[in-house]
Amino acid sequence: MAFGITHFFSGGTASQYEATLAAVHPSRDELPEGQLFHAAGPVEGGWLICAVHDSKESWEAFRDNTLMPNMQAGIEGGLEGPPQETAFEVHHMGHS
Repeated sequence: MAFGITHFFSGGTASQYEATLAAVHPSRDELPEGQLFHAAGPVEGGWLICAVHDSKESWEAFRDNTLMPNMQAGIEGGLEGPPQETAFEVHHMGHS
């Protein structure tokens, strides 16, 4: 079952997001293994990221092996955490 995650970074900016993305994704145009969808943008008070993985397990693997080690080591100019996190089992994901 697909698994979704949102992260809200209070005070986050586009430039901080770009620095973080460069550190944790294979490239700007390629998603990590198991990730089906990724969107991010400015919201009132900060920056919001939404990702959908093919399973909770693939999210946890990305979180534990890539995201958290990089965030804990510090990403120069990157988003500062921890973010406000919301996780959910995806009930429906539409396609165009």
